[in-house]
Amino acid sequence: MSGNITFTMIKPKAIADGNMGNIIAKIIQGGFHIKALKLTRLTKDQARKFYAVHSERPFFEGLVSFMSSGPIVAAILEKEDAVLNYRNYIGATNPADAAAGSIRALYGTSIEANAVHGSDSDENAANEGAFFFSEFERF
Repeated sequence: MSGNITFTMIKPKAIADGNMGNIIAKIIQGGFHIKALKLTRLTKDQARKFYAVHSERPFFEGLVSFMSSGPIVAAILEKEDAVLNYRNYIGATNPADAAAGSIRALYGTSIEANAVHGSDSDENAANEGAFFFSEFERF
C-alpha cells in the first residue's frame, strides 16, 4: 500500500530563475498539501549525504556542486498515493522529455537543473523528509 506523504526539493537554478513561487503554486494546484516547508542551503557535505546513493556515479560531484550552489526549498507533501502522483506530476527527469505542463517541462532547464527533486519510493520519502525535518514522524 502506498503512503500519503512524499518529499520534494526545489533546486537552486529554479530558485535563482525566480520560479520558487510558481512551483509552490503549481504543487498546490496539483492537489498536494504542504505539511512542512523550509528554505535552506545545502553544504557540500550535506549534499553528499543526501545523494549518497549516487556516490559511485560519474555525475555525483557535479550534482553535489550544483545542489550546494544556492538555496533550495525542502518540503513534505501530502496526497493520496503521494510518491507516484508527485512523480507523475513533475514529469520526466529530462525536462525535454517531460509532459507538457509538468513542473519539469515548465521550469527545468536540463537533466541536472530539472527544477525539482521528487522521492522515488515511500521509504525514500521518509528518509529524505527526515533529513530536513526532525519532526517528520508527525506527518
